[in-house]
Amino acid sequence: MKKHKASPVAVLVLALVLSFFAACSGTVKNPSDISLDEIPLSSGAPISEFKAAVASGTKTEANPKVTLDYSNTADGYIMLKYSGSNQKVKTQITGVSGTTYTYNQSLTGVWDVYPLTDGNGGYKISVFENISGTSYATVFSYSLTVSLKDEFAPFLLSNKYVNYSSSSKVVKKSTELCAGKTAILGKIKVVYEYVIGNFTYDYKLAKTVQSGYIPDLDADMEKKSGICFDYAAVMTAMLRSQGIPTKMVFGYTGEVYHAWISVYSAETGWMNSVIYFNGKEWKLMDPTFASSGKSSAAIMKYIGNGKNYTAKYLY
Repeated sequence: MKKHKASPVAVLVLALVLSFFAACSGTVKNPSDISLDEIPLSSGAPISEFKAAVASGTKTEANPKVTLDYSNTADGYIMLKYSGSNQKVKTQITGVSGTTYTYNQSLTGVWDVYPLTDGNGGYKISVFENISGTSYATVFSYSLTVSLKDEFAPFLLSNKYVNYSSSSKVVKKSTELCAGKTAILGKIKVVYEYVIGNFTYDYKLAKTVQSGYIPDLDADMEKKSGICFDYAAVMTAMLRSQGIPTKMVFGYTGEVYHAWISVYSAETGWMNSVIYFNGKEWKLMDPTFASSGKSSAAIMKYIGNGKNYTAKYLY
């Protein structure tokens, strides 16, 4: 591992990206021959067992303002807390792809969990304090090398943007829906149908949402509404809590920022552009459009075409 010192008052202009995503491509072989009740998790995928991120304290790097715990990089995450007094703090993570993820760091010593979604290789973690306006200064910087225990690790846990615990309403509902089901696609189907059948799109929130918005999943379960970020985060939490590797993907549909999900099954691998099988055909797992469009033929045709989506970030 190579340690990097913070640059001397390096003034940066940072823009928090509200939406996030990954490549939207891929095909499924013979989908009409696959039964929802016949597809188990492969031996390479995790079993349904709830796991939570922890700051183990075995590998840390710190200064008076920032503490980084990288004890569990093999499990696909780091944890970081800020203990300074600045009220506008950003954390940036850049992995092997070169894509930089920018987050609003929690304040007052709260641990944030950040996923290592770029896979194996080098990562740089940086923390910045606001000076004025959009100008920030570096207060912490550290580089490390990550070797994941498997490709699923970053997509099985709660994190900064998909934040839940074993007692969360979203987890309890998912457990209820998936009770008695052993096939991964059977679980995906009931979760997907629950969300698109019970949630409504919050147009008021969409017009007023501020940069840095993060879904409150328990509140989402109470009000049964939200924007695309909420839909994707709810489904991601529900599926991950059941041991199903799930990527929350952010990017563009046309010129509009949007969020959707990608799920893993043993039969198909990572299902990106065609990941929902309704018994007859595969559809893109876009719960927002399917719900707000009431699964009309036109909407389902649109979301079933991966060419309509351009991915950018993974969470």
